[in-house]
Amino acid sequence: MTNRRRGEISICLDDQIYRLCLTLAALAELEDSMELDNIGSLAERFSGGRVRSGDLIKILGAALRAGGAEISDREAAAMRCKGGAAALTAALVDLLRETFSPDLEDTETVGNPLPNPT
Repeated sequence: MTNRRRGEISICLDDQIYRLCLTLAALAELEDSMELDNIGSLAERFSGGRVRSGDLIKILGAALRAGGAEISDREAAAMRCKGGAAALTAALVDLLRETFSPDLEDTETVGNPLPNPT
């Protein structure tokens, strides 16, 4: 089961449901594998439409591993998503949206959890 409050989404690949999540470790892996200066560059690349299919494979692989699947990028690349590449891209955009801009109104603690001394 996924928890959108933790930035998780579900996806059906090869007729099996998987959890996708971009943990800090997964984001660090993407920075390295995609040779990004910082993780903000990942969001910029997606929002600017400059995404390559190899980027999608790296994001999918990292998100699957962070979600608990023991899978390589090569195995992730061979998986089929119902709806094809467009559906997979839409799911990964949704995952990035959840990761980088969560609904903060639903979050109990944002920023400093300690009371502000006045």
